[in-house]
Amino acid sequence: MDLGLLEDGSLEVPPEGFPAGWYTGAPTPGSLGPAIIAGHVDWAGAPGVFFALRDLTAGDTITVDREDGTTALFRVGSVQQFPKDAFPTDAVYADIDHAGLRLITCGGSFDADARSYRDNIVVFADLAGVDPT
Repeated sequence: MDLGLLEDGSLEVPPEGFPAGWYTGAPTPGSLGPAIIAGHVDWAGAPGVFFALRDLTAGDTITVDREDGTTALFRVGSVQQFPKDAFPTDAVYADIDHAGLRLITCGGSFDADARSYRDNIVVFADLAGVDPT
Protein backbone atom coordinates (compact mmCIF):
# COMPACT_ATOMS: atom_id res chain seq x y z
CA MET A 1 0.00 0.00 0.00
CA ASP A 2 1.10 3.58 -0.59
CA LEU A 3 1.96 5.85 2.33
CA GLY A 4 2.44 9.61 2.37
CA LEU A 5 3.08 12.28 4.98
CA LEU A 6 0.60 13.56 7.55
CA GLU A 7 -0.12 17.28 7.96
CA ASP A 8 2.49 17.50 10.74
CA GLY A 9 5.15 16.08 8.39
CA SER A 10 5.32 12.66 10.03
CA LEU A 11 5.13 9.44 8.05
CA GLU A 12 1.66 8.02 7.55
CA VAL A 13 1.30 4.45 8.87
CA PRO A 14 -0.89 1.64 7.54
CA PRO A 15 -4.44 1.66 8.95
CA GLU A 16 -4.17 -1.94 10.23
CA GLY A 17 -1.60 -4.59 11.19
CA PHE A 18 -1.22 -5.85 7.60
CA PRO A 19 0.11 -4.99 5.04
CA ALA A 20 3.25 -2.89 5.29
CA GLY A 21 3.31 0.29 3.22
CA TRP A 22 5.81 1.99 0.94
CA TYR A 23 6.43 5.71 1.43
CA THR A 24 5.78 7.15 -2.03
CA GLY A 25 8.03 10.15 -1.38
CA ALA A 26 11.03 7.79 -1.44
CA PRO A 27 12.47 5.72 -4.28
CA THR A 28 10.88 2.41 -5.19
CA PRO A 29 12.69 -0.61 -3.72
CA GLY A 30 15.74 -1.37 -5.86
CA SER A 31 16.04 2.14 -7.30
CA LEU A 32 18.81 4.58 -6.38
CA GLY A 33 18.28 5.92 -2.86
CA PRO A 34 16.63 4.73 0.32
CA ALA A 35 13.26 3.01 -0.20
CA ILE A 36 11.11 3.33 2.95
CA ILE A 37 8.64 0.65 4.07
CA ALA A 38 6.70 0.99 7.34
CA GLY A 39 4.50 -1.49 9.14
CA HIS A 40 3.07 -2.30 12.55
CA VAL A 41 4.79 -4.52 15.10
CA ASP A 42 1.35 -5.52 16.43
CA TRP A 43 -2.27 -4.58 16.01
CA ALA A 44 -5.31 -5.17 18.21
CA GLY A 45 -3.40 -7.64 20.37
CA ALA A 46 -2.06 -9.74 17.49
CA PRO A 47 1.34 -9.72 15.76
CA GLY A 48 1.61 -7.21 12.91
CA VAL A 49 3.42 -7.51 9.59
CA PHE A 50 6.75 -6.41 11.16
CA PHE A 51 6.44 -8.35 14.42
CA ALA A 52 9.70 -10.24 13.80
CA LEU A 53 11.61 -7.25 12.39
CA ARG A 54 13.62 -6.93 15.60
CA ASP A 55 14.92 -10.49 15.05
CA LEU A 56 16.72 -9.67 11.79
CA THR A 57 20.52 -9.55 11.96
CA ALA A 58 23.30 -8.23 9.74
CA GLY A 59 23.67 -10.42 6.66
CA ASP A 60 20.02 -11.55 6.53
CA THR A 61 18.24 -11.26 3.18
CA ILE A 62 15.02 -9.30 2.65
CA THR A 63 12.98 -9.83 -0.50
CA VAL A 64 10.65 -7.17 -1.88
CA ASP A 65 8.22 -8.10 -4.66
CA ARG A 66 8.07 -5.20 -7.07
CA GLU A 67 5.17 -4.02 -9.20
CA ASP A 68 7.03 -4.97 -12.41
CA GLY A 69 7.10 -8.65 -11.37
CA THR A 70 10.75 -8.69 -10.31
CA THR A 71 12.03 -9.27 -6.79
CA ALA A 72 14.59 -6.96 -5.21
CA LEU A 73 16.97 -8.71 -2.80
CA PHE A 74 18.43 -6.66 0.04
CA ARG A 75 21.13 -7.57 2.56
CA VAL A 76 20.64 -6.30 6.12
CA GLY A 77 23.47 -4.06 7.30
CA SER A 78 22.09 -3.27 10.75
CA VAL A 79 19.00 -3.31 12.93
CA GLN A 80 18.83 -0.35 15.30
CA GLN A 81 16.46 0.94 17.97
CA PHE A 82 15.90 4.66 18.51
CA PRO A 83 13.75 6.64 20.95
CA LYS A 84 10.88 8.19 18.99
CA ASP A 85 11.94 11.65 20.15
CA ALA A 86 15.44 11.04 18.72
CA PHE A 87 14.48 9.42 15.42
CA PRO A 88 17.45 9.60 12.99
CA THR A 89 15.59 11.33 10.16
CA ASP A 90 18.74 12.11 8.14
CA ALA A 91 20.12 8.56 8.40
CA VAL A 92 16.79 7.09 7.29
CA TYR A 93 15.65 9.52 4.58
CA ALA A 94 18.81 11.22 3.26
CA ASP A 95 20.06 10.54 -0.25
CA ILE A 96 22.50 7.67 -0.64
CA ASP A 97 24.66 6.71 -3.63
CA HIS A 98 23.19 3.23 -4.01
CA ALA A 99 19.86 1.40 -3.73
CA GLY A 100 18.95 0.92 -0.09
CA LEU A 101 16.01 -0.11 2.03
CA ARG A 102 14.75 1.15 5.37
CA LEU A 103 12.14 -0.89 7.25
CA ILE A 104 10.47 0.95 10.14
CA THR A 105 8.26 -0.29 12.96
CA CYS A 106 7.64 0.42 16.64
CA GLY A 107 9.66 -1.19 19.41
CA GLY A 108 10.98 -0.92 22.90
CA SER A 109 8.68 -0.68 25.88
CA PHE A 110 5.00 0.11 25.55
CA ASP A 111 3.66 3.30 27.15
CA ALA A 112 0.16 2.30 28.27
CA ASP A 113 -0.86 5.92 28.97
CA ALA A 114 0.15 7.10 25.49
CA ARG A 115 -0.95 3.79 23.92
CA SER A 116 2.25 3.77 21.92
CA TYR A 117 5.70 2.21 21.91
CA ARG A 118 8.48 4.48 23.08
CA ASP A 119 10.97 3.56 20.33
CA ASN A 120 11.29 2.73 16.65
CA ILE A 121 13.12 -0.23 15.16
CA VAL A 122 14.85 0.61 11.86
CA VAL A 123 16.43 -1.96 9.56
CA PHE A 124 19.10 -0.57 7.23
CA ALA A 125 19.71 -2.74 4.15
CA ASP A 126 21.41 -2.45 0.75
CA LEU A 127 20.44 -3.93 -2.60
CA ALA A 128 22.14 -7.27 -3.21
CA GLY A 129 20.50 -8.06 -6.55
CA VAL A 130 17.30 -8.31 -8.54
CA ASP A 131 15.61 -11.58 -9.48
CA PRO A 132 13.85 -11.07 -12.83
CA THR A 133 11.40 -13.97 -12.38
